[in-house]
Amino acid sequence: MSSTLYGVPDDFDVIVIGGGPAGATTAGLLAKSGRRVLVLDRERHPRYHIGESLIPAVMRPMAELGLTELMDNRGFERKYGGSLVWGNNKIPWNFSFIKGGPYQYAYHTRRADFDALVLNRARQLGAHVMEEVVVKDATQDENGRVTGVRYQLRGSEEVREARASLVVDASGQARLLSRKFSEVTWHEELRNVAVWTYFDNTERLPGDEWTNILIEGLEEGWFWAIPIEKDNMSVGYVTRTERAGATDQSLQELFNSERERTTRLKHLLRNARQASAFRTARDWSYTTHQFHGDGWVLVGDSAAFVDPLFSTGVALATLAGSTLAKIIDKIIDHPAIEKEALGRYAENYRAFFDEIRTFVEKFYDQTKHKEFYYGLAQELVDPEKKNEPSADFVTLISGLSGRHPMFHINLDDLIEKSSLSPAGS
Repeated sequence: MSSTLYGVPDDFDVIVIGGGPAGATTAGLLAKSGRRVLVLDRERHPRYHIGESLIPAVMRPMAELGLTELMDNRGFERKYGGSLVWGNNKIPWNFSFIKGGPYQYAYHTRRADFDALVLNRARQLGAHVMEEVVVKDATQDENGRVTGVRYQLRGSEEVREARASLVVDASGQARLLSRKFSEVTWHEELRNVAVWTYFDNTERLPGDEWTNILIEGLEEGWFWAIPIEKDNMSVGYVTRTERAGATDQSLQELFNSERERTTRLKHLLRNARQASAFRTARDWSYTTHQFHGDGWVLVGDSAAFVDPLFSTGVALATLAGSTLAKIIDKIIDHPAIEKEALGRYAENYRAFFDEIRTFVEKFYDQTKHKEFYYGLAQELVDPEKKNEPSADFVTLISGLSGRHPMFHINLDDLIEKSSLSPAGS
């Protein structure tokens, strides 16, 4: 393995494009297994990112990375549930993660701090991490197989090349390889726009709801309110893209006018001060047609993204990264199983994503009552009705449908088949 000018080798088992939660989890767990991994990220961490509220499913890959205790030590605030003003008559109700599975809490955190923590852990576990790097393109051999990437350090004129047995696209919504090799389907029912900002001097929900995320629905959209620090909150408004385009108001004006129509949120912000500029994002919720190809595979937002109603983004990304790392570890030892192994990953990842997406789409019907939403969750995760519907609801929105095949992908039959084939082919 040759050494480059930057002290980073040219040849790896795996190259990961993107050092966000999906990429860092995948890279960290592969490095932990002794694999040679290169992570290339276009930013310098810590860097800003929206998505400050996590769900309990994220604790599983964080435990695998050895980060759960450190998250407490870093002062991330524990999140024990959620409070909603949602459904018929907009009656407030809440839920507790205690009812949903083995992890009774998650965290609220500034994503810059969380993402940097996970990426640094990947580095500690042995991954080569390069930041402020622009990936120019994937390299391919004469048969079209992806064999590596061409990249450039920011501020440098030199374009370098790194090679690997497999390239993972974890570049988020930039979808670097995803755009090159696959089309995408936008989920029209969740084609939304969001506008958000931050407030200081906010109040908290009372009593046992103190650390809860607040989700407050209105006729034409909904607000999130995420307590990040003692009196600081992330507050955002989500509505249909077509609705936002049909009004004469700017997104900021729409945010302010709709905020005045809230009940619980307006109370929390009654003495608050806006502490940052507004930010916006639109056209969320999509699925890439192909999750993998010859020499490449997608993970996290490069593969699919679902509306942020239940804060599932980071959990989906890190859970998929954990599963993918285990599969790639097997592929490196048994290259002949690559196509079928990645096919199983793609099939189960897509099914897990679709389960959550289907629930979110139906949950957007605010004409129902909470028992309807409980029953809907039970249909998806517990059709045998072994648990109370309210517990199934928490299990689903916690991302802890542990019996889902995505968490139990077995490759033993493929490995056995490959070992019996002539020359392992």
